[in-house]
Amino acid sequence: MADSAKSKDFHWICPEMRGQISIYDMHIPRRLKKNIRRMKINGEAYEIRINSDFCGVISACAEVTESRKETWINEQIKQAYCTLNEEGHAHSVECWQNNVMVGGLYGISIGGVFFGESMFSKVRDASKVALVHLVARLYHAGYKILDTQFTNEHLEQFGVYETPHEKYIKQLEAAIPLSCNFNVSDITEKKLIDNYLN
Repeated sequence: MADSAKSKDFHWICPEMRGQISIYDMHIPRRLKKNIRRMKINGEAYEIRINSDFCGVISACAEVTESRKETWINEQIKQAYCTLNEEGHAHSVECWQNNVMVGGLYGISIGGVFFGESMFSKVRDASKVALVHLVARLYHAGYKILDTQFTNEHLEQFGVYETPHEKYIKQLEAAIPLSCNFNVSDITEKKLIDNYLN
């Protein structure tokens, strides 16, 4: 993480208590689940795209907004993650409406672990929708850990919990050697989410 968007340096952060969301037992608020089943946000249809505009996602996550006065994503971090995406290690889940990206998230995939980095929303629930679609994809592909680094109020509605560092390292040792393919190609996004919600 960088101290600010203008900073040219960044730091490695390893919290003693690690945030995680259960892939197999994620809590999804009832209203959100209903809208996702219908593939709609605020009454309008949405489309999920994977890695179609990765650099656009990280740039949107780095934008300063009324609720986020500062960002930890600087230009060096943006460039590094865009390169990781080109190499197949970083991925974005994007929510689109009327051919406009309205929300999304990105992170790193290593073995059976997905390390969530950041998310953004330009319309209500768009980032939440992307998160549920991410978890459905991880479930289908056999991932074992969804790492959120930290916990926050936004993630509490999905059942985020904390894992002590020592236990977390043991989890990584078991999950990283797994061979999980994030780029699921054998199933449609609608079928992916239906299978998960059912």
